[in-house]
Formats: sequence, C-alpha cells, structure tokens
Amino acid sequence: MNEIKIDLTEVNPREFFGEQNVHIDQIKSFYPKLKIVARGNTIKAFGETALLEQFEHKIELMLLHFGKYNVLDTQTIERIVMADTLEEADLDKDTNLTIVHGVGGKIVKARTQNQAKLVHAMKQNDMVFAIGPAGTGKTYTGVALAVKALKEKQVKRIILTRPAVEAGENLGFLPGDLKEKLDPYMQPLYDALRDMIPHEKLASHLEKGTIQIAPLAFMRGRTLDNAFVILDEGQNTTHAQMKMFLTRMGPNAKFMVTGDPGQIDLPRRVISGLKEALLVLKETPGIGIVYLDDKDVIRHRLVKKVIEAYKNIEHQN
Repeated sequence: MNEIKIDLTEVNPREFFGEQNVHIDQIKSFYPKLKIVARGNTIKAFGETALLEQFEHKIELMLLHFGKYNVLDTQTIERIVMADTLEEADLDKDTNLTIVHGVGGKIVKARTQNQAKLVHAMKQNDMVFAIGPAGTGKTYTGVALAVKALKEKQVKRIILTRPAVEAGENLGFLPGDLKEKLDPYMQPLYDALRDMIPHEKLASHLEKGTIQIAPLAFMRGRTLDNAFVILDEGQNTTHAQMKMFLTRMGPNAKFMVTGDPGQIDLPRRVISGLKEALLVLKETPGIGIVYLDDKDVIRHRLVKKVIEAYKNIEHQN
C-alpha cells in the first residue's frame, strides 16, 4: 500500500480540519477507498497511487483556497473536489473591488470611488500618496494592498512605519521600555493587520521579520527592497524625515504615504514634510497622488459631521 504525507505548515490545522474534524470527515467521505489520518499538522493517506495523487492535488487546492480566503467550509470543499482547478471552484464575486480576504473570509475591498482610485493608482505606480481626513480608509486600504502583494509573492516583506510624534502627550512620561512607549503609535497598523492575517500566522510573520512595524527613525540608513512599505501619518514628518524615507526605496519596492494635512502635530513653524512633498513631486512620472474626502469616511456616521463642523470653524478663522 502506497502512502503520502502532507504537512500543513502555512495554515492553522485546527481551522483547516474544522470543528470536531468536520472538514476531514467530509473529505474522507469523498475518498472511501483511501485510509486518511489527520493528526497534529500532518495529513497521511494510504491507498492506490492514482487515487493518492488526485487526493493530494485536491488538498493542495484547499490549502490554496484557505491561504487566499482564510476560511474553509463544507460547500467549498465539495466544489474543490468536483472541480479540476481552484479557478473553477472559486465563486468570488466583485473581484474588481475585492483587495484581499481577511480573517474568517472577511472581504476587504474598496468601499468608495476614491478608495478604488487608490487601488488603481497603486497598480499603476510604484509610489503613491493617499491624502484625506480621518476615517477615509487610507491606512486600512494601504495595509490590505500590502497583504495582497505579500500573499501573491509580489514582495517578500511588508514594512509599516510612522513618525513617533506626540499628539499633545509627552512620550517620555509613558511607562515601559522603548518598544512599549512606541507600540501605541503603531496600534492602528496592528489593528488592520489583525483583520487580514490570522493570529498565529501574523505572529510568525512578525517574529521572522516578514512584517516589520517600526517608527520612522528606524528607517534611516536602510535600503528597502522587495517590500511594500507604508509611511502612515505622513503629515507629521519634517522635511528631512520625508526626504530620508522616500530615498530608502530599493528595487522591486512599492511605497505608499498616507496623511491628513489637517491633523499636523508638529511644533509651530516646522513645515510638514508631506505638504512639501506633494508640491515638489506632483508632476513626477511614476508617482500617484489620490485625494480622499468626507464622502469616503466609513466610520460612524457622526464622524462626517465632526469633520464638517471643524472644517467650518477653520474656514471662519
């Protein structure tokens, strides 16, 4: 009797096997002539060579599906077993707007016209500036594009960075070591990643350095190649910081800078590196600039009203 062994190194075995092994039991029902044993992070199957090859191919398709969508269900298993390719089994809709599938199969997609423009601009350019007020999905869309690029092996790593500028708070008085002081500044980036990558896989990426989250000062002296790099809160960079960041770009790199010129936390008389870059680089080929506005706000409905109210006050002043 022949044997094959499949190691589940890229997925969570418990989620792949299903609750109380419901997925494995379903798969066994399609292959009654094989003896299938699922234990730990390994699937073993025993039987005739031709049937084992077919079984291995179907499991590989299921793993590809799980890697793309972060979910597997009984209907999908049946479609994959009956189909010849993953494309035949794939019933994903609205693919023009879908960016990536997050945890539990959550669809992360461009939800507004300007977000769709941002996705398109990132396809057409290696460097893109995403400009708009809070809640317009700049960072979230950027992280989704980065995760998509990593999943599709367009890049080897994701690098997310922010300037550690204090918004009315004193960093030195926060408790803990340097990492503990800086982590709150990086929290929106962690939050977005947790929506899109399962916990164990995200922890592995962070541990291996496949995904790096660091303050902007840590970028100095580096060449960032084969990477999707996002500079978040770019309005809080100085001239020197922005120039330093933009010149880190290496071969096969994608750079995105997000920012809201209306929320600058720099000291008075310090020019925002983002505002300056938008003027200096606006006509540069290969660099895209996408502006988002109040219509793109996807947080609570009151956020739009808050933005509008403050905008009216600022215009009066």
